[in-house]
Parts: sequence; structure tokens; C-alpha cells
Amino acid sequence: MNILFIGDIVGRAGRRAVREYLPELKSEKNIDLVIANGENAAGGFGITEKVAAELYSYGIDILTMGNHTWDNKDIFNFIDQEKRLIRPLNYPGDLPGKGWTTIKHQQKTISIVNLIGQVYLGNNNSPYHYFENLYPEIKDSDLIIVDFHAEATGEKLAFAHAVDGQVTAVLGTHTHVQTNDAQILPGGTAYITDAGLTGAVHSVLGMKVEKMVEKMKTSLPVRYEVATGDVKLEGAVIKISENNSCQNILSLQQK
Repeated sequence: MNILFIGDIVGRAGRRAVREYLPELKSEKNIDLVIANGENAAGGFGITEKVAAELYSYGIDILTMGNHTWDNKDIFNFIDQEKRLIRPLNYPGDLPGKGWTTIKHQQKTISIVNLIGQVYLGNNNSPYHYFENLYPEIKDSDLIIVDFHAEATGEKLAFAHAVDGQVTAVLGTHTHVQTNDAQILPGGTAYITDAGLTGAVHSVLGMKVEKMVEKMKTSLPVRYEVATGDVKLEGAVIKISENNSCQNILSLQQK
């Protein structure tokens, strides 16, 4: 089985990248399951039911979220009914939606978990404790895929080592810059610090360059705008053997 994980989809440009590149990638790479981070998919901030449906129609099976989960209020209208969309498990409080889902796919039971970091990302609960509490419920799954949405690279890598051998893969999201460290950890877990950006090539993290530069130069509030033009799709492909172990993880950039 080959699983494609797509890095943060940013706005209309990111959705266009999925539409243009995903069908060919699925065929070329023999992709069986597609998971994508969609927390920036609607105008760069949050997601809507219409945008989620659009992404499913392009071939995405599961959408994960992050710190922008609640930015578009339309999410409250459908997150409890949409089992293909999960938000960070370790958010504080009793919130709508779920932080994990388990699906049956090609005779395999696959659990997908969404976690968010604590460093520079607000008052979130411990991802370690929340995962430890969840693990007994999903440990018999054939595959466990974790989207760890975090700012600090060290926080992502430390968590991956903490669960090495317990999960199939830990895939980092949030920073929108693909890292050059796709690897299989000693215990057999596939890992990459950040899967990257799916959106405009000429951009700063998917946003218009001039807006980001203005913000950095003046420190004044700036209304960010999703960049346009040429697009790219970034992510990682995880190759799973018949006995459910990770054979390889390869970073991917299509543009």
C-alpha cells in the first residue's frame, strides 16, 4: 500500500494544485490512500463545507486540521457530521469534531490522528498525554498515521521518537516549508518534520509576497492574501509492506 500525505493546502491556489496534480500522482505512484492537511484551504484560513467537498472530489480521502481550524465559522455547521475531517485531538476544552478517525480501506484498518504542538501555538493540552490515552483504543489498527501540527521542529521530532514503533508514520505540518529529513526511525516509524506547502510557488508560505514583506518591515497589522500564479503540491509518500511495516518514505514536490 502507498499512502500520500499532502502538506498544508493554502487557498484557491492550493486547491488548484491538488486538482491539477493529484490524479496523475495517484496513477504514477500507485497511491491507495490520500490524506491532506486542509486548515488553510478556504482563503488561507480555515475550511468550509464547500471547500472540503471540492477537495474530496479531487481524490483526497481524509482531511486534517491545525491552529486555523476555527477561523472560518462554517466549520461548526458540518464538522460533527463529516467523519472524513478531523481537528487536533489535544485542543483544550470540549469542542466540536473529533481528533481521530478509523477507516477500513483495502481490507486494512487505518487510524488517522491529528495532534497540535504546544510551543508557540497557544494553550494546547499535552499531545503526549492525549495520544497515550487514545492509544489503547487504536493500537490494534493495521496502520496509524499521525499529523503532528507544530511550529518547533524539535517538538515534532521528539514526539516521533516517543511513539516510534507504536505508529506507522508521524508527518509534520504547519510551517509550510518542506524539510529534507524524510526517514524511517529506529523503531520503524516513518517521519518527516514538515510535509511542505501545497499552493502558490511564488509566495511566502502561500501568501502574497508583498503583504508578508510589509508585515515584517513595519510590524503593523496586514491583511494577508493568498498568492496566485504557478502552483506546487508538496508532501510525502509512505510505502507500506504486506505485513504493515514501513518500507520507505519519500518527500514529494510536484510543480
